[in-house]
Amino acid sequence: MKRLTHIDEAGRARMVDVSGKPVTLREAVARGSVCMERETIRLISEGRAPKGDVLATARLAGIMAAKRTCELIPLCHQLNLTSVTVDFEIDEDNKRINIESVARCQGQTGVEMEALVAVSIAALTIYDMCKAIDRGIIISDIMLMEKSGGKSGVWKREGLSGDP
Repeated sequence: MKRLTHIDEAGRARMVDVSGKPVTLREAVARGSVCMERETIRLISEGRAPKGDVLATARLAGIMAAKRTCELIPLCHQLNLTSVTVDFEIDEDNKRINIESVARCQGQTGVEMEALVAVSIAALTIYDMCKAIDRGIIISDIMLMEKSGGKSGVWKREGLSGDP
């Protein structure tokens, strides 16, 4: 039976000891979506949003947040990230902006949380920059798409229709 790694035998929260794990290249890919009115998307894509360049600001916010994941999530390890990317796809037909983040490091534990935090904060930044013109914005479908490195190797999400 699988057990939660962040819970000790007495049921208390704990940070996992990774000191015995080998250093390997770790990578994680996360995605999410921000749904909004078509006019809001148009303002963003044309660079006419009232608060400025929404996607450039969201990209920087996502990267900065990934680097601070251990300060946001109590049991995450502090990682020396070697790369974090945050990219956007504007999907006017479905009235959404898709976000994808890739986080990498050479380390003893994975970077899934860093990729997920990057997507989450990028999405929240888009919301913050556009809330004055579109209060109905929906942030959704934030998920890990794939991860690699370490003992468990490669994992990929499969079988989702309408992946962001």
